[in-house]
Amino acid sequence: MSVTLHGARLVDANDDISAGDITFEGRGITAVAPRLDSPAAAGASDALADALADALAQDGASSAAIVADASVIDASGLIVMPGFIDTHTHGGGGASLQTTDPDEIRAYARWAPSTGVTAFLVAVVGAPNTLPEAQIEAAVAACAGPRADQDGHDSQVDHGGAEPLGIHLEGPYISERRRGAHLASWLRTPDAAETERLLAIAQGWLRIVTLAPELPGGAALIRRLVEAGVTVSLGHSDATYEQALEAVRLGVTQITHCCNAMRPLLHRDPGPLSALSESPTVSGEVIADGVHVHPAMVRALLKLMGPERAILITDAQAGAGAEDATFEFGGQPAHVANGAARLADGTLTGSVLTMDQALRNVMSMTPVTLGEASAMLSRNPARAARMAETKGLLRPGYDADLVILDEQLTLQATYCGGELVYASEGWLARLSGRPTAKPRRGRAGR
Repeated sequence: MSVTLHGARLVDANDDISAGDITFEGRGITAVAPRLDSPAAAGASDALADALADALAQDGASSAAIVADASVIDASGLIVMPGFIDTHTHGGGGASLQTTDPDEIRAYARWAPSTGVTAFLVAVVGAPNTLPEAQIEAAVAACAGPRADQDGHDSQVDHGGAEPLGIHLEGPYISERRRGAHLASWLRTPDAAETERLLAIAQGWLRIVTLAPELPGGAALIRRLVEAGVTVSLGHSDATYEQALEAVRLGVTQITHCCNAMRPLLHRDPGPLSALSESPTVSGEVIADGVHVHPAMVRALLKLMGPERAILITDAQAGAGAEDATFEFGGQPAHVANGAARLADGTLTGSVLTMDQALRNVMSMTPVTLGEASAMLSRNPARAARMAETKGLLRPGYDADLVILDEQLTLQATYCGGELVYASEGWLARLSGRPTAKPRRGRAGR
């Protein structure tokens, strides 16, 4: 069935339509245009106008009247944006992505839409003295979806939710000095044969690899990953400014969680961040939780690279979404305290940030527009994950991955591939035609 969200503010990295209609059918967006009964609609194409008129005409509805039909939903006073894509997360809602159980990844996928996430990369870290093969295989199984057994029946059940787009391998080829919460026993030196083994295990699902380019064999590893179509990100690295520039020349196009686990920006030792500022092809991840990076530094980073190259991430752990929780990171006990995730010795281990809160944070910390924030939450991560042709924008032909927010940027609903997978009481009231109730503030509204 075709669904039209009517009269909403439509915002993505390219456009900000103050009152518009967006229509989707099945998994895809079919039409986006200014509201038909608004003066701005005069510039809409005939094809889009016809498509919207057909949708609004169902069950006798008109473009001038909001109806309580499920196919034409009153979204006036709300904001529709592309779904958030978290390209660097280790879990949330009690589920860890560093797992050998694909069902735990699916549990995270069901929870994530309550934070506005419609797609994500499965972050895999190291394993003691070996490659994390079992974890990579679990991620591949979750990404590949249901598969038929020998009798032709689906051996896995798809419960819906955010879409796993592939794997972000953070390590094991990282610096001992800048390893952060990664165990020393996880670290490895790049090796050509091992790289081929890694690519074979990942079965084409490897999207991003975070590595330290200054390691012996780092240059060859970068070249091979780029050749395989993988985004290479400099991170957990002690690379100098010169080494970072050389890594960019070799094919690095991203910096992992800027400022964290890397050589700092100093006046006589500028490090990777200075190289980032001079490299227009390189994007940078930012954890905008106010813990990992001071708000003033978030503003400085956005001046260094601009919103068009920044990628907001959570780097979240299984404890995300809980005020007080204990969990594990790669077998290490960790806990949530004062809005941060820490190991027993106080070391930061990822975050407890959610993507909807990252949106609110960046809007309060910096002078960016909502469209620029959408670029950082959706379009730019889609590019990093090699999915920019189908995700990250409100555009016909793109996936119907949508978040609906109120004017305070509190999440009201999340659609993944055209399917409603999270809804506040207020959005359910709109669907039923009841007077709109005050939205419930759950874990997604923090």
